[in-house]
Amino acid sequence: MNIHRKDKGFTIIEVVLVLAIAGLIFLMVFIALPALQRAQRDQQRKSDLTRVGAALVTYKTNNRNSLPANTNAAWASFVSQYLTPTASDTFVDPLGAAAGSNATTYTMTTNNSVDSPVTGDSNNFNNSTQNIIYFSEGYTCGTGGAIVAAGSRTVALRMYLEGGGIACANN
Repeated sequence: MNIHRKDKGFTIIEVVLVLAIAGLIFLMVFIALPALQRAQRDQQRKSDLTRVGAALVTYKTNNRNSLPANTNAAWASFVSQYLTPTASDTFVDPLGAAAGSNATTYTMTTNNSVDSPVTGDSNNFNNSTQNIIYFSEGYTCGTGGAIVAAGSRTVALRMYLEGGGIACANN
């Protein structure tokens, strides 16, 4: 009499194979997730630049087609009046505060460097460039984050992107 005995369960090879596949899937997710988050934050930054451009149009409409004075204080006043008029409005970098700082809000800084906002710094998002929107009066956006001279009532708005490069928007 032959008795066929069949054990129920998985072999060790099957278990190891399933664990290896699951490990690869988790590894791919954890590698791709930071890049997706960076891209999402950069998209928010580009949207914020567009928001500044729209606020500039409103400012010009209210001020006989003139721009804020070419000083950091005038632009800070512009931000408080046109971008964050109420306490519930926020105008902050999606990454939060730069290392060594507790400031999360964007800072408007004048800069007419033609190639990149920070001299000698072509595509560098770091603690010294995070949360800063560079405005250049009399310029419009060119290619690769560069600006070109234009009429006196134009403004190019630029900021560094976390994923690399410079976003630029015109008013």
